[in-house]
Amino acid sequence: MGISRFLYCLKEGMKNIGRNIWFSLASTAIISACIFLFCLLFALAANVQYMVKRAQATVGITVFFEESLPPEEILKVKEALEGRQGIAKVEYVSAEEAWELFQKEYFKGVEELAAGFADDNPLAGSASIELYLEDISQQEEVVGHLKAVSGIRQINYSNAAASGFTSFGRMVGLISAAVIGILLAVAVFLISNTISRAAASRREENRIMRLIGATNFMIRAPFVFEGMMIGCMGAAIPLAGSYVLYRHMTEYMTEKFQILSNILAFIPIERLFPYMAAVAGALGLGIGFVGSFFTIRRQLKV
Repeated sequence: MGISRFLYCLKEGMKNIGRNIWFSLASTAIISACIFLFCLLFALAANVQYMVKRAQATVGITVFFEESLPPEEILKVKEALEGRQGIAKVEYVSAEEAWELFQKEYFKGVEELAAGFADDNPLAGSASIELYLEDISQQEEVVGHLKAVSGIRQINYSNAAASGFTSFGRMVGLISAAVIGILLAVAVFLISNTISRAAASRREENRIMRLIGATNFMIRAPFVFEGMMIGCMGAAIPLAGSYVLYRHMTEYMTEKFQILSNILAFIPIERLFPYMAAVAGALGLGIGFVGSFFTIRRQLKV
């Protein structure tokens, strides 16, 4: 499309909006409301997934070894696990380190009782490996692999926590997708009604354009541009509101519930907003294009 044709379609699209200003404003308002709700759901789903990922990072698998297994063999197992795909971190806890941690937790304030074990480590056979997964849904697979490794006497892990995190994340994603789908259908319907009225008001003008040799593209393109401009305006307004609301809400929640800072960890707006803006902008353009393109093909018969 040449620049002159582009400018013509843009100008005519703006004229169409002016001719049907109230319908255009109503469509823009409803699309803004739909995309604003989408932004809220997008932020909610993204932060839930982010919090679930952070929580998953604290759910580990602890592996205990046979007392007769030398430390060198345990370290070989550790190295093998570090090279396995899907494992985020592997930590080796020797028997001495396990005893020191035990004393700090259970003998705090009564260190003299722990002194009685100075020459005899009661946790001599407690060397272990703690590993954390990138995706907790892979826990069963990793545990199955560990059960086949010789020298391992016990594996501690929480299957309930793993399935709970996985199910919760999937549920939030499905609910968000369903609501967003309904909102998109409503927005496309509104754009379709607006374009139908614009086409009806210009039916005679379009008939004359066809008689003097105008192509289907030149007749239909302004209506498509009109729909896309309404979609863009409908996306820009809620994006600005979502940016301000998200920043203030996350700051308020972080300050108000500092005691839950380990759980309520929000994605910084600087990281989230570019993705939200890209998706919302594409939705606005897409709603405008789809709603206008198919409507004008069906409604405009000259």
